Amino acid sequence: MKYSFIIPVFNRPSEVDELLESLCAQTLRSFEAIVVEDGSQVPCEDVVKKYADRLDVHYFTKENSGPGQTRNYGVERAKGEYVLILDSDVVVPPDYLAAVDAELTREPCDAFGGPDRAHPSFTPMQKAINYAMTSFFTTGGIRGGKKKLDKFYPRSFNMGVRRETYLDLGGFSEMRFGEDIDFSTRIFKSGARCRLFPEAWVWHKRRTDLKKFFKQVHNSGIARINLTKRHPGTLKLVHLLPAAFTVGLALLLLAAPLCPWSLLPIGVFAVLIGTDATLRERSLKVGLIAIAAALVQLTGYGTGFLRAWWQRCVQGKGEFEAFRKNFYK
Repeated sequence: MKYSFIIPVFNRPSEVDELLESLCAQTLRSFEAIVVEDGSQVPCEDVVKKYADRLDVHYFTKENSGPGQTRNYGVERAKGEYVLILDSDVVVPPDYLAAVDAELTREPCDAFGGPDRAHPSFTPMQKAINYAMTSFFTTGGIRGGKKKLDKFYPRSFNMGVRRETYLDLGGFSEMRFGEDIDFSTRIFKSGARCRLFPEAWVWHKRRTDLKKFFKQVHNSGIARINLTKRHPGTLKLVHLLPAAFTVGLALLLLAAPLCPWSLLPIGVFAVLIGTDATLRERSLKVGLIAIAAALVQLTGYGTGFLRAWWQRCVQGKGEFEAFRKNFYK
């Protein structure tokens, strides 16, 4: 067998249902699917059983240990030459696996990843959040574009790795956030080849409200400092921009009572985001929500980055000590 899909899940049976249904529609059928329940209170076992006669699907349960360790658990039980890591909140188009297979046939590699998109059926909020995570204006334009085909850091929502390479590197670390970038970085450091497969994209539902979205990107900002500590020299200018934006936004708002003109840059930013999102999604409603989503994306990441910088770099706390209450309950 050449391919094994690895699907970690935590309290999301309805999402697993949609994902497995999309796997049933794959034009290339030589694969197995491994669903690993990470200590869920709302299990998806009954959902998985529905597909037993349509898919080569295997269901496992384990105590909660986070997504990285849950993926490792699934890979250890996989039979495929390549393991395809998917988050439970994605849906794959019918030609997804065929696109992966075509790329590997054309130019083999050890690891790869693909882009994500918003499905037309997604809610305006989901489309706005997708815009915020993929727009050039919010530093998200590097996520799976046509550039950097041979220097691409795949994310765990859509990642493939040769199983032998995965096991040699020890799989995902114990990090609760940023574990996919940590793994991708270790792949490059090992000398293995990792590429972007532009046509192997998935529909990614992401978060459904701005509060959950803020928490997600805030944790990503924290993870960037943790990744920098683990892999010195990996911090780039683009990683600093949300923190700079957050500080600048705070200063402009503080200055507003004395100088109303200080709000002008914020207004220009809002018009730019709103117009671009409206044109891209062909929806004024999405464009308006995207303004809020973009602000949440930048300030959420920025505050997480600054918080982690203070605790890790200034106070000198360790990765687990600093965020034990947040990530390691």
